[in-house]
Amino acid sequence: MIQLLRVDHRLIHGQVVMSWMRSLEPTAILVANDSVPNDELRKSTLKMAKPTDVKLVIKTVADSIEAINSGKTDSYKLFILTESVEDAVRLARECPAIRHINLGGTKRLPGTTPLTNTVNLTADEVSALRELAATGVEVEARAVATDRKTVVTADSVVGS
Repeated sequence: MIQLLRVDHRLIHGQVVMSWMRSLEPTAILVANDSVPNDELRKSTLKMAKPTDVKLVIKTVADSIEAINSGKTDSYKLFILTESVEDAVRLARECPAIRHINLGGTKRLPGTTPLTNTVNLTADEVSALRELAATGVEVEARAVATDRKTVVTADSVVGS
């Protein structure tokens, strides 16, 4: 069962471990990213950062989509992490089981606009997220599980 898909440019770090892991209590983390599977240093760092009692799987986005859609991940309480909105949108579009995206942290770069203190989006990313929201996927931004949600809907962005 997929618990949450989170976008966070830092992937596994203190907020993820202390807040989201405690809130969700997943049995597995899936890092869906096209560069991490080929980067031994990043893989080692992520393995050290994860809780010891949680399985960590690192796959490309395409391999993640295949694993999710094949049912291989169904036996886990799965927490999915991506570095980018683009990867999260692709996963949600191609995996009907993904019904919730949390925007946790994206870098402030030229061409982005702040949605929250930790989430910065391009106009194309906002458009893609609104399209997903129109299909019934919950899209929300918050750094930690106890924060107030900022919800992206098909028409607007609202705090709740």
